[in-house]
Amino acid sequence: MKKKILFINFGGLGDEILFLPSIISVKKEFPESEITLALEPRSKGIASLTSIIDNMMFADIKGKNKYIELFNLLRAIRKYKFDIVISSGSNKFISIFLFLTGIKTRIGYNSGRLSEILLTNAIPLNKNQYAAKMYHDLVRGITDFNTELPQIEIERRECEKNTVLIHPGVSLMSVKKGMIKTIPAEIWAEVVEKLADRGKKVIVAGGPDDKNVIETIERIVPCEKYINMYGKTKNLKELGELISGAEKFLCSDSAPLHVAAALGVKTYAIFGSTDDRKLIPANGLVIPVKAKNCTCPLRPCLWEKRHTTCETLECLQITSDDIVETLLAD
Repeated sequence: MKKKILFINFGGLGDEILFLPSIISVKKEFPESEITLALEPRSKGIASLTSIIDNMMFADIKGKNKYIELFNLLRAIRKYKFDIVISSGSNKFISIFLFLTGIKTRIGYNSGRLSEILLTNAIPLNKNQYAAKMYHDLVRGITDFNTELPQIEIERRECEKNTVLIHPGVSLMSVKKGMIKTIPAEIWAEVVEKLADRGKKVIVAGGPDDKNVIETIERIVPCEKYINMYGKTKNLKELGELISGAEKFLCSDSAPLHVAAALGVKTYAIFGSTDDRKLIPANGLVIPVKAKNCTCPLRPCLWEKRHTTCETLECLQITSDDIVETLLAD
């Protein structure tokens, strides 16, 4: 029997990529199922990376009309007559929302006694693991398939030796919210120039959110030292294709990191306030680049201990030499 299955995952594009293994495993269990994903509009680019999602529903829960958006989403869900709903998030409100959908099988994280009453499957939440595994815990009760890494559908390119692709930016929304997750633009410029001087073919890429850092690189680094691909990838799929052809990839803690991890490209990612142990797979292909002498007792702090980064940013005191030497070490 064909099942209509709804997945709900609110977050950035990186979160949606990390959520993909859960969807893939369920699709393997129910190959004839129709998959719908409810997400934030800012993350709709996930559709360019996979064909496994048949439909998408949107709710802008970060906007000023959050509750109206959720009410409209609830109405749309109730009309669709889903068989199963699987939702991430640990907010106590989620179990109430899922109950109100009227869907027979409701799966979410155990957030207390109420969730145990309102959900058919209240799953223990283990945040101390790779996020893709954390999400995958949600579906273990309905499938024996275990998809460990995100799988994306792109046209892979042949790896070009001696190339380093650099994507220096982060989500503009995170910056506006006071979540600084990468090094200053001037340090990125130094990295580009030093890698070029060490004989690497350096390619720089980015999208609209990365305008400021790219302009700094353009101002500081002579154009003949690197290939500027800024603005030439129209979406995350095209960026993924570019990443697939690089020998090494250098980036911040952002969505392109998870694309590279899915592709198995050797990746070096800048980490400061966020926890690399939860955001990269333990397969040796993704190397976290962190400040060597950071003594901040709260690190990593973002999300677990605070929702904005501190003013000192000691955890991001990473030099261009540190980055270059790490990348060239293997």
